[in-house]
Amino acid sequence: MIWKGHVSFGLVNIPVALHPAVTRDELDFTLLDKKDMSPIGYRKINKRTREEVPANRITRGFEHPKGRYVIVSDEDLRRASPERTQRIDILSFADPKDVDSMYYDHPYYLAPTAKNEKGYALLREALRRSGRVAIATVVVRTRQYLATVGAHGSVLVLILLRYASELRDPKALALPSDNLKALGISEKELRIAEQLIRDMTDSWDPTKYQDEYRREVLAFIHERAKRGDVEEAPAPARPKREKGEVIDLMELLKRSVARRGHAAAGRRRSQPRARRSA
Repeated sequence: MIWKGHVSFGLVNIPVALHPAVTRDELDFTLLDKKDMSPIGYRKINKRTREEVPANRITRGFEHPKGRYVIVSDEDLRRASPERTQRIDILSFADPKDVDSMYYDHPYYLAPTAKNEKGYALLREALRRSGRVAIATVVVRTRQYLATVGAHGSVLVLILLRYASELRDPKALALPSDNLKALGISEKELRIAEQLIRDMTDSWDPTKYQDEYRREVLAFIHERAKRGDVEEAPAPARPKREKGEVIDLMELLKRSVARRGHAAAGRRRSQPRARRSA
């Protein structure tokens, strides 16, 4: 769950919780040091001292003016606009066909909270029967997004949209002209291409498509492991302990948890990401 708030629909407020609708099925690579094959963790470094900064000392600052910062905490962000950070404001309704797919960014599930199922079901059924989506605004983390809210089966789905200003103007690209004759494209070639499109047209079924690249890379890795083509990472060095030193078990546990957290963060940042098609 990302946050709890409510959908503002006219005078109706529907308590909801925002949940991720996407999971990344990515290969879990670990960055290694070629010298001894030790894992490389993710480190946040002080740019002046070059020392690692612990998580409890990291804060958020907005530069204003250059070289000076206004410190802004999560609580500050909520206080700056308490209503907007807890509310999905429905501004209007639209035919989903009118929303260009170029603007769609990221989907989330909306689930009812506070036992207010009636308001949730009312909005879901009204959207379903009207064939419309709501155009809304929502604040997620540190920025406000434009979004659609629509019925998808039994769940309300909120899809973040890009603002028009975020899309680059394609006129800056070197694109071929629409003068097909000047490009040497004949009518016969065009008819053959159209025929090929018709022959390959099929009903949309997302379950038919799989990540073949991931499957092939995993097969390649498993084959190398089967041949014994693996590198052994050295055991982490144990800290020397002077005789008679008292062991603080809680401190050791805290360090272990912190180390696992850093390693997990390093693995996540080292995962290859699929490119988003334009």
